[in-house]
Amino acid sequence: MDTVKKLELQKIACKVRMGVIEGTFNAKSGHPGGSLSIADILTYLYFSEMKVDASRPDWEDRDRFVLSKGHTAPALYAVLAEKGFFSKDLIKTLRKPDSILQGHPSMRYTPGVDMSTGSLGQGISAAVGMALGAKLKNKDFRVYTALGDGEIEEGQVWEAAMFAGNKNLDNLVAVVDFNKLQIDGSLDEVNSPCPIDEKFEAFGWNVIVIDGHNFDEIENAFHAAKECKGKPTCIVANTIKGKGVSFMENECDWHGSAPKLDQYNQAMDELNKALAGLEA
Repeated sequence: MDTVKKLELQKIACKVRMGVIEGTFNAKSGHPGGSLSIADILTYLYFSEMKVDASRPDWEDRDRFVLSKGHTAPALYAVLAEKGFFSKDLIKTLRKPDSILQGHPSMRYTPGVDMSTGSLGQGISAAVGMALGAKLKNKDFRVYTALGDGEIEEGQVWEAAMFAGNKNLDNLVAVVDFNKLQIDGSLDEVNSPCPIDEKFEAFGWNVIVIDGHNFDEIENAFHAAKECKGKPTCIVANTIKGKGVSFMENECDWHGSAPKLDQYNQAMDELNKALAGLEA
């Protein structure tokens, strides 16, 4: 990846993280930890990989994205706002009763959301259905989905993986946000789904393991997914829960806790300094 492109993506990802903090602080609730860990992947998808048009959110030939780990909606909303699907001012309305930005994504209310999600394990099945539909209709759009590493403890995930592999859905890419923490603790303490790569391979998937915060590796993985024929691709993205905010990093307590005022100020100060460093 050239330096200019990488720098621009880093700036956008930093702004997305600011959106996560802004939204959860104003809502006094939400899920910042996993939203921060997936920010780089979502930034790359919407600003480099996916064929989407903010002026036509229902464009039939667009690529689709399903946030299977729907509780990390703050990151998706921040990316969609940066992309121009709706005003950034709406980020402050997260989870308010009359807001289009609810705690989990809703395709009914939010422009740019391709599937309503929230019940863990179900989003990947919807993505598989979209990918199969594209094949049946001879459409060339691609389908992407993001899952949490805790989420893949759900059995339905593996039913979907089995089906996708059996149907050779090479227009499907699933990203596992492998931050190694879930709401009750580490994966090892709760119910480890590892080895993730070997499990997806056993179901007939092409698997790529990357650093989910390295844009060179992210780009190479998505390019390789496009080149792979006859198999769906799973990208296992090693990430840091709470990435970008020092006191949130690798702390499972930030899975579903909103920052208080002093924490908000510290987080935004850190992110503003990071952005200033990128813009210098």
